[in-house]
Amino acid sequence: MKPPAAGDEQEYLYLTTRGRKTGRPRRIEIWFTRRGRSYYLVAEHGLRANWVQNLLMDPRVRWRVGTAAFTGRARVLRPETAPALVRDIQARSRKKYGWGDGLVVELDPGPRLPHRRPHGDP
Repeated sequence: MKPPAAGDEQEYLYLTTRGRKTGRPRRIEIWFTRRGRSYYLVAEHGLRANWVQNLLMDPRVRWRVGTAAFTGRARVLRPETAPALVRDIQARSRKKYGWGDGLVVELDPGPRLPHRRPHGDP
């Protein structure tokens, strides 16, 4: 396991899915990369990973990176439908961690909403 280079972004993302059998929140610590506003995870055990099975059942997820918290949707990226993106994410993971083989999952925080001031503020 190779840690990120000095000055690199956070090493871990904390993902919370809803358990497909219990409905309870399930949290994992996992390596990640980022591209634009989306975050990407690589599942070593592919579709067999429990967290992947959970998000396939309910794609609504929460995650935290450092002190930043997000809610959004997760989706599995298939090499046959998004080959360039899958290759790019695997390459980013290899550069950051020295490993990038596995199933790529995208975490999308959804549209950025404009900042609204509370009623009555100038």
